[in-house]
Amino acid sequence: MLHEVMPTPTKNEWERIEREFWDQWQFPSCLGSLDGKHVVIEAPQNSGSLYFNYKKTFSIVLLALVDANYKFIAVDIGSYGRSSDGGIFSTSKLGRRLEMGTLDIPEDALLPGTQQLAPYVIVGDPAFPLKKYLMRPFPGLQVENRIERRIFNYRLSRTRRVVENAFGILTQKFRIYNRRLKLAPKYAEKVVLATCILHNFIRAGTAATPLNDDQIMAGNLTDLSRQGGNCSTVAFEIREIFTRFFNSEQGFVPWQHNMI
Repeated sequence: MLHEVMPTPTKNEWERIEREFWDQWQFPSCLGSLDGKHVVIEAPQNSGSLYFNYKKTFSIVLLALVDANYKFIAVDIGSYGRSSDGGIFSTSKLGRRLEMGTLDIPEDALLPGTQQLAPYVIVGDPAFPLKKYLMRPFPGLQVENRIERRIFNYRLSRTRRVVENAFGILTQKFRIYNRRLKLAPKYAEKVVLATCILHNFIRAGTAATPLNDDQIMAGNLTDLSRQGGNCSTVAFEIREIFTRFFNSEQGFVPWQHNMI
């Protein structure tokens, strides 16, 4: 069932995902919203501090890439809870395949209504490193008196909330997330994967419900802490390309200045 409800996208499917993000969330060239959460488990026997996280609980990590309709495109489950400060994304199967360019992602495309080429990207919060294929917000000191960057942050944040809402739907549907999983890690991983598969099965053919800009569905999962990673000059320039687009006639949305 995994490959039926969570198949690795083909090039045509990536393009469909991108169109839905543009149509529904007004972020072009976007292939997914990324986030990771701690799933609390019982302290495993003889594990020392491997699963002990910054919230002082024991956990495994659920890393997920979500499409515009709150469905999981890919999940990576089972990283040690204590790994949250390191490179969970970079060492995940998804992160490695993005870095190596083996996901059959389409070539760079023109941003809507422009002659500006841009790569396809995924969006994440400040916990993730800025990459040429992964956009995150400008940090606080870089947005002071820079309205155009605040608009970029708003547009990215609005799109990134898709994964937060997917996690919220998951925890509301499957009440096991409201308590500590009393399972060994290898069995907890199977349970978490099963809920993600069932989530996609239930949502098959369901479009995302439009949300108010301040609405994020509550979930009972814990955020990751900030991850390390060096940012390349190319990644900075790509973020500036999107910033210019969101502040252009072709890329702005009428309400964005009211939201910053």
